[in-house]
Amino acid sequence: MSTIESRPPLPPFTRETAIQKVRLAEDGWNSRSPEKVALAYTPDSYWRNRAEFVTGREQIVQFLDRKWKKELDYRLIKELWAVEGNRIAVRYAYEWHDDSGNWFRTFGNENWEFDENGLMQRRYACLNDMPIQAADRKFHWPLGRRPIDHPGLSDLGL
Repeated sequence: MSTIESRPPLPPFTRETAIQKVRLAEDGWNSRSPEKVALAYTPDSYWRNRAEFVTGREQIVQFLDRKWKKELDYRLIKELWAVEGNRIAVRYAYEWHDDSGNWFRTFGNENWEFDENGLMQRRYACLNDMPIQAADRKFHWPLGRRPIDHPGLSDLGL
């Protein structure tokens, strides 16, 4: 007997369930656990991230492992942009520093497509890095999940 993986909330998404899905994705990425994050995607999930193309969970884990070895003290905020049916569009920003202590804020947009079980089957990401001074950082919570009372992107003017 096979077990069907499911990641509620499930499509078709309402504005409210899409906001929940976005926050769950943010929480997963803020865990910085490649294996945990990969489980939110279909086994054959397809990504375009900048100029890199990733297919399947194994490649997702490898991609995220490389990412978080480079992007240190990573903190992310995602915000719903649009939703229709099984598709969600988000905008996001994250702050990180390299191994020389140079800080960056990365801005991006993602388009997501989900299967009927709520697993993401397509992820298209466009993003840009902007150098910032440590004093200009806006994401100051302890590593891990963003606290409920921490401002979101719109509240921060981003």
